[in-house]
Amino acid sequence: MVSLGGLARKVFGSSNDRRVKGFRPRVAAINALEDEMKALSDEALRGKTEEFRKELAAGKSLDDILVPAFAVAREASQRALGMRPFDVQLIGGMVLHDGCIAEMKTGEGKTLVATLPVYLNALSGKGVHVVTVNDYLAKRDSEWMARLYGFLGLTTGVIVHGMSDEERRAAYACDVTYGTNNELGFDYLRDNMKYERDQMVQRGHSFAIVDEVDSILIDEARTPLIISGPLDDRSELYNKIDTFIPHLVEDDYEVDEKQRTATFTEEGTEKMENMLREAGLFKGDSLYDIENVAIVHHLNNALKAHKLFQRDKDYIVRNGEIVIIDEFTGRMMPGRRFSEGLHQSLEAKENVAIQPENQTLASITFQNYFRMYDKLAGMTGTASTEAEEFGNIYGLEVIEIPTNLPIQRLDEDDEVYRTVEEKFKAIVREIKEASAKGQPILVGTTSIEKSEFLAERLRQEGVKDFEVLNARHHEREAFIVAQAGKPGAITIATNMAGRGTDIQLGGNPDMRIAEELGDMEAGPERDAKEQAIREDVKKLKEQALAAGGLYVLATERHESRRIDNQLRGRSGRQGDPGRSKFFLSLQDDLMRIFGSDRMDGMLQKLGLKEDEAIVHPWINKALEKAQKKVEARNFDIRKNLLKFDDVMNDQRKVVFEQRIELMDGENLSETVAEMRQDTVDDLVARHIPEKAYAEQWETKELREAVQASLNLDLPIEEWAQEEGIAEDDIRERITEATEAAAKDRAERFGPDIMTYVEKSILLQTLDHLWREHLVNLDHLRSVVGFRGYAQRDPLNEYKTEAFELFQAMLSNLRQVVTSQLMRVELVREAADAPPPEAPDMQAHHIDGSTGEDEFAGGDTMTLARSESSVVPAEERDPNDPTTWGKVGRNEACPCGSGKKYKHCHGAFA
Repeated sequence: MVSLGGLARKVFGSSNDRRVKGFRPRVAAINALEDEMKALSDEALRGKTEEFRKELAAGKSLDDILVPAFAVAREASQRALGMRPFDVQLIGGMVLHDGCIAEMKTGEGKTLVATLPVYLNALSGKGVHVVTVNDYLAKRDSEWMARLYGFLGLTTGVIVHGMSDEERRAAYACDVTYGTNNELGFDYLRDNMKYERDQMVQRGHSFAIVDEVDSILIDEARTPLIISGPLDDRSELYNKIDTFIPHLVEDDYEVDEKQRTATFTEEGTEKMENMLREAGLFKGDSLYDIENVAIVHHLNNALKAHKLFQRDKDYIVRNGEIVIIDEFTGRMMPGRRFSEGLHQSLEAKENVAIQPENQTLASITFQNYFRMYDKLAGMTGTASTEAEEFGNIYGLEVIEIPTNLPIQRLDEDDEVYRTVEEKFKAIVREIKEASAKGQPILVGTTSIEKSEFLAERLRQEGVKDFEVLNARHHEREAFIVAQAGKPGAITIATNMAGRGTDIQLGGNPDMRIAEELGDMEAGPERDAKEQAIREDVKKLKEQALAAGGLYVLATERHESRRIDNQLRGRSGRQGDPGRSKFFLSLQDDLMRIFGSDRMDGMLQKLGLKEDEAIVHPWINKALEKAQKKVEARNFDIRKNLLKFDDVMNDQRKVVFEQRIELMDGENLSETVAEMRQDTVDDLVARHIPEKAYAEQWETKELREAVQASLNLDLPIEEWAQEEGIAEDDIRERITEATEAAAKDRAERFGPDIMTYVEKSILLQTLDHLWREHLVNLDHLRSVVGFRGYAQRDPLNEYKTEAFELFQAMLSNLRQVVTSQLMRVELVREAADAPPPEAPDMQAHHIDGSTGEDEFAGGDTMTLARSESSVVPAEERDPNDPTTWGKVGRNEACPCGSGKKYKHCHGAFA
């Protein structure tokens, strides 16, 4: 019986079919231009790029020139790369140009598909970013496709780890820029910590195509990119708070060992408030007032350190350091530290030296970074299972592109065994059988440990000839994957392995030639060997085809259907035959999730013997339901994280836009004057209540506040005794005195130097307060969840208090900037000064699946300047500051005074 929906799909086609059909007329129009393009010379074809640019300048849109531009790119691809995009690849290109996700099966040529919309969109001159998952693919694709773009007169750049600012700026200035998601995100954060506009490397976010879009925008989007730097020494605060905890009794706190939480009871909170008040660390009426957010965070950490973490179980003290013990393996983990101040609380508890904690200087989630682009598109082999998330979070529609040739892969039902041991016996047996008949096999595992376990089992069973991949060395991995289609080849791979290179039956001839003949000079001998390799690959392909094509054998179901589909999709490329099968046991993680204990009992009752498997389509359906539940849960977690990050993102945008306005500002005197006036208004409002009598005015306190904030000693108490004096008169006199002092300072400095000083102080103060604000938001985020116990929505509470903190930060900014500018004195020609240096910074991005920091152990990133701008000492003329280049603040001054640079030519006070 056919459902009504099924009947409608048969008659009208699915919505996806209708979308794809809509692109067909333009494909026909591109094909109609093919002969015309073929007749053009290379020069004439290249000249089309300039023609298109003129048409765009004259008012045409990119859509207007899509058909001829795609026709030009297709012909150029044939000439520069020897590859002619198929019709389905043209459709994929149009999907990307429309700002959608093109789901294309493995081996359908996604790298080539991207060149079509990249060429079209690069004509606008705003720059196109192509985002890949690792440096190897960014380099490989940029070098490969630069031949095509260069042929058409476009420039290509690549962004990889370890490049200087000058190199990055040049790469972003190109028409097309390849780079990894991490590098692009970090460059954005670093740009918004620079002190001069021309130091910034990125030039906007116009159009990005994300390769392996599901990996980057979903898997890696669980954790934000973070740039951190060392925080001021707070060891005194940790030690002080640590002394409070031993005064607690059992009724003062509650510990939940299962959830690993420790919280204060009402009695404990009251006790803490009293101790903090005596120590002078308490503000306001309640510990949970907004100004005490940081103190609450430190108190909670101290409580955890004492009541949850046990010495010699969770950590040990060795050589005066706290060393974490891994709860699963029992091994020590030197170098690892608990985050967010917990490690420092343990150091205070054990009376060892407190190491400075790192402070978040800037952070952004991939969701918020990629949503900045005017147009975003992506491509992958597997996106349809996450279509809802792509739609909700990024506004991206997923369109499945039909394959160039029909898929002939046989996807078999899962085999389920009772125990892991039985499962692995069956897997080894299956691998041996398939390899013996010359069938290439790709074995998928869910973790590196499991792939190594299987490799050891194979060695014990006498199977020696196999490759194990774990995605640690991307370049070598690409060569191994490329040859995984040889007859009888056995390749064991984790989920990550194989990205960016498809498995060709018989092996990849180009990769083999590069590996075997890499150092050989061009000539007849090399040509002959190249031909021999191609012939050999051809024979090997026939053998692999005869054996049934690539066999994908998976040792477990992943919690996401998408990862399973990625693995399965490695087989059956470009119409090749192939097969796939999943081997499971009731002890697998996913099987345990939905009650395998009952199933185990049932199977035993039914008489399932050892080493026997159960195979049934119903099991596949049950597993798919379990996977859907896990996917939905993970989506909810990411959605919730994003809701909190959106609050910070709104503030981040305001601060970053403000910074750019300040950097671009030729004259900031108006902004500074407004800040001065606001500061005066605040001081008067604080000490002279509205409609109060003169005897109620706090004139002494106001005089002291004006002295502290504005560096002016004014006779405010005498003014207040004058007959008929009003609050407005006091405000006016303070304003006049402030403006006179500011005018005098500006005249002494001169307009150029004053502008430089104002800009420097504004930017540095804004950065300092923003970093403090980020720490406060982190602390607020860690404690706001407890508001749920009071039936209050933590997200709404976070929004309200984050806004209040932001308002307080802006108010503080006005006061601090005004105070500094009213005190600044000229020590040297500020015009010669290099821009201020950013602090030492480190990049972090935690891998969502392993919990490891991808950048751990990496070099400290110097973000304010590039090495190439440092001039060697022997080339500096002590009498000519223009020959000094960039001088470190703590370096000896090149003038020879013997002072540090910051206290000599590099100083302004």
